[in-house]
Amino acid sequence: MSDETPRGRRITVVLAALVLLTGVVLVALTMSGSDRPGANDPEPGFARDMSTHHAQAVRMSFIVRDRTDDRDVRLLAYDIINTQSAQIGMMTAWLDEWGLPKTDPAGPMRWMSGHAGHGGQDGRGAAAMPGMATREQLAELEKASGRAAEVMYLRLMTAHHRGGVDMAEAVIALTGHDRVRRLARTMVDGQQSEITQMNAMLRERGAPSA
Repeated sequence: MSDETPRGRRITVVLAALVLLTGVVLVALTMSGSDRPGANDPEPGFARDMSTHHAQAVRMSFIVRDRTDDRDVRLLAYDIINTQSAQIGMMTAWLDEWGLPKTDPAGPMRWMSGHAGHGGQDGRGAAAMPGMATREQLAELEKASGRAAEVMYLRLMTAHHRGGVDMAEAVIALTGHDRVRRLARTMVDGQQSEITQMNAMLRERGAPSA
């Protein structure tokens, strides 16, 4: 008995150390594989490009806020400004945490160019960013006022949201990162709901659905 007890204790200690070591390794693998994507992985590409996409939505919302007194349109614009500004902050924090630049030196939208159903490309072979308003459309929105500004904003933002949903659904299909997937799913659900709302608002203003 006296010889077996120390041996049994040694085995227990060794097993406990192995369990602890395995836990440390698993945590390290999770941190390296799940929380720190590489520079060319879809997660940083999504964070960069969706931040750019969101920034235009925020800009359009500030424009229409100053071009109409309509309570419902202004409330929608405020909601988009607040929600998408917060999401930009979250995605920027991810890039900081991952130690990756805020812009891709090789150009935008590379992460999405190979996603099925998103074959449109710009002149450099990268996927075009879907739903973005042109400079001419933004200039026209800045000149409009009242009902004309409301209808233009609702149509532009509906197209913009559809593009954002495409991008979010693409990263959901590509990523294994829970944080990225959760935020992208929130974007899909929120923007699809607002698309329905904006089409109803267009009909209220005598304009066809976008």
